[in-house]
Amino acid sequence: MDRRDFWRSWRRREFHKERERRHAWREHFREHMGTMPEHHWAFRGRRFRPWHQGRDAFNPFVAGLLSKGGGLLPALVLSLLEQKPRYGNEIMDIISERTRGRWRSNPGAIYPLMTMLEENELITGEWEDPEKRTVRMYRLTDRGRDELKRMRTIIGPKLVEAAEIISGLARDLNGTTDDDNVTYV
Repeated sequence: MDRRDFWRSWRRREFHKERERRHAWREHFREHMGTMPEHHWAFRGRRFRPWHQGRDAFNPFVAGLLSKGGGLLPALVLSLLEQKPRYGNEIMDIISERTRGRWRSNPGAIYPLMTMLEENELITGEWEDPEKRTVRMYRLTDRGRDELKRMRTIIGPKLVEAAEIISGLARDLNGTTDDDNVTYV
């Protein structure tokens, strides 16, 4: 079996209910790996749990970079606000789009971060309608702009370095070389 057949054959299946998808994914994994995902020595951890649920859109490697301990989310939010003022749901949608749906932030991650950024005077938030308090628009402050510049000098080069290393590791794991022109899906 070609190493990419696992995901290709999975995506060809059709499901009518989420429960059907969860069960089928676990079976698909068992057929490929010889054991259920929750019993596999490498995939049974918390990071891979969404895979157990049958969602192939989740990527634990992307999530690790953007989740609380990953460090990129605050810089990414500041960068998005540098482009233009935005509201929280818009930020969540953009992140989902930029990660090609492989990580979806949620209000429990974004709004506490927005509060922390406001407390540190890196952004300001303003209610669109102060009476209703339904939509809060966030803007980058001058202090936030300066902080983002400093963060970019630290994070930017390391992120490029990490991408190069991960690309090399992906080639090693997939048994390919730079000349193979393989697209990872």
